[in-house]
Amino acid sequence: MIVRLIIFIIINFGALAIGSFFTGKGVPSDWYTDLIKAPWTPPGWVFGFAWTTIMICFSIYMAYLWPVAENKNLLITLFIIQLILNVGWNPTFFYYHNILAGIVIISALTILVGFLLLLYWPEQKMKTVFILPYFIWLLIATSLNGYILLKN
Repeated sequence: MIVRLIIFIIINFGALAIGSFFTGKGVPSDWYTDLIKAPWTPPGWVFGFAWTTIMICFSIYMAYLWPVAENKNLLITLFIIQLILNVGWNPTFFYYHNILAGIVIISALTILVGFLLLLYWPEQKMKTVFILPYFIWLLIATSLNGYILLKN
């Protein structure tokens, strides 16, 4: 379990680092600060705290899921697609300023994580609690992205 957990932590935080690298100035950039944002947009520090918590929890979830998942190829495929969508949102939104493509990517990511939650519920049962922060955060983030799309 510990080895699997470490592997998933390295992969997940590596993906966050890659996404951050391609974000550019991100939240403090003039482009982002000038956007009309949702009234429920959390302060900037919440994003770092949230993603750290999410990736730790998601790594625990994956470490528990790996040995019990019957179709490893499907799990690997879904996990890789999740990584691509997660990493791809940052440059799409913050670097290219493409809000519409950003909402498409984050919506697809939200649906995928929700699908993972439901698909592996029979194997994970109460351990599903470890993927809930990711899913809930994505619902919030999707609403923030949608608000920006509608108001800008």
